[in-house]
Amino acid sequence: MTPDIELERFLKRYEPEVADTGRQVLARMLARVPGANVLVYDNYNALAMALAPTERSSDAVFSIAVYPRWVSLFFANASRLPDPDHALEGNGKKMKHVKLRSLADWEAAPVQRLIDAALAQAPKPFTSAGKIVLKSIAQKQRPRRPVAE
Repeated sequence: MTPDIELERFLKRYEPEVADTGRQVLARMLARVPGANVLVYDNYNALAMALAPTERSSDAVFSIAVYPRWVSLFFANASRLPDPDHALEGNGKKMKHVKLRSLADWEAAPVQRLIDAALAQAPKPFTSAGKIVLKSIAQKQRPRRPVAE
């Protein structure tokens, strides 16, 4: 199975609206960052897709995480990004995120400014051919669809 087919299989386990937001955000990010490799981690908590100029996760500048109810766009080295709109969430020293419940959240001006700033600060250029790389698949995973409360 090819990596793009496998990625689609992972996404189909989510609610259609969440999976579609994940697909749309990934497509828009790849349009903004041509040459990015997509490093895929089907982890315990979420499906994570890191965008990196190499195949090393430590070089990732962004990560898209698909959760049962929303998608988050993570920014590596977020502590160095200007965030006058206070769009970033999280208490991490380096990694912070914005929650995206729809593509409109990704298109919002504060998020676009954060993406611009992160790209301007990226330590390595995105010059590869850009490919999907399956990095890990956790054997044990939380449900991919919201659990009824």
